[in-house]
Amino acid sequence: MKILFFGRGVIGTQYAWAFENAGHTVEFYVREGRKAQYGSYVNLELWDARQSKKDRIIKEKWPIVIHEEIKENHDYDLIFMSVNPEQISSAVKYLAPRVNNATVLFFSNIWQDPRLAVQPIPPSQIVYGFPGAGGGFEGNTLYGGLYKTVQFGTFEAEPTKRDLEVRKLFTQTGFKIMVQKDVKSWLWNHLAVNAAMETEVLKSGSFKEVATSREALDGLGQNLKEMIPVLKAKGSKLDVMTKVLGGLPPRVVGFLMSHIVFSPNSMSYALLAHNHYKVGYAVQEVIADARKYGIKTPRLYDVESLITK
Repeated sequence: MKILFFGRGVIGTQYAWAFENAGHTVEFYVREGRKAQYGSYVNLELWDARQSKKDRIIKEKWPIVIHEEIKENHDYDLIFMSVNPEQISSAVKYLAPRVNNATVLFFSNIWQDPRLAVQPIPPSQIVYGFPGAGGGFEGNTLYGGLYKTVQFGTFEAEPTKRDLEVRKLFTQTGFKIMVQKDVKSWLWNHLAVNAAMETEVLKSGSFKEVATSREALDGLGQNLKEMIPVLKAKGSKLDVMTKVLGGLPPRVVGFLMSHIVFSPNSMSYALLAHNHYKVGYAVQEVIADARKYGIKTPRLYDVESLITK
């Protein structure tokens, strides 16, 4: 399969490396001027959870192919779009007239109805999923990690041929597929969890500070609890993680996060420590809907002034 990755981001770069190692052709599209900035290779320092524990650490200088244009008559089989939520609108606007016959894998967080967010890309060419990866760049070195499980879902009665082809790509590359029956609710729940984390990052200054602060980790559950009425007002079902983190006492959430999820030697902690993503957009999205539905979210309001435009 010939695959184009929209952007050279943390998520896409790791899956591109995995797919190339499985025998596929992978290339990147970046905005004009970024090709020279990014260079012709990436230094990878990855945790690869598909492997046995002794083989999980990958250190490699990986050469990549980058383009600053997507030609309308291209021959890509798949376009992999995993961009930040605030970039989706501009990415779709650029990509829509250049899709050709490719399948577009929409692999991003979203607070809108996903079907509206990807217009005017033909719905029949869209596949919806969500990654299991994280990390961040330090210069030209990507410190990241790939979990074994990835999420998929569809708005059709049954998976389409394109759905099945993309899922096969992942399974043959060593990933495990988890299918979400209500993919829209799953994406909304996940963004709410991200907003809960971002709220604490705005207070503390970095993801690493949150991961090492019991007070901040206690606050995750309190933040999510405030957002549950917003999720319900949007018509979202609550998933297990939202129910657990938003339902347990804050100190219990903090204990579980600090001792299990973000314990110092865990993969999750390592990925969070290198995450330099600019936070705030998810918080703004939730606040906007909270106000729309007349729901008070005081913990989110407290950090609103800290969000840089």
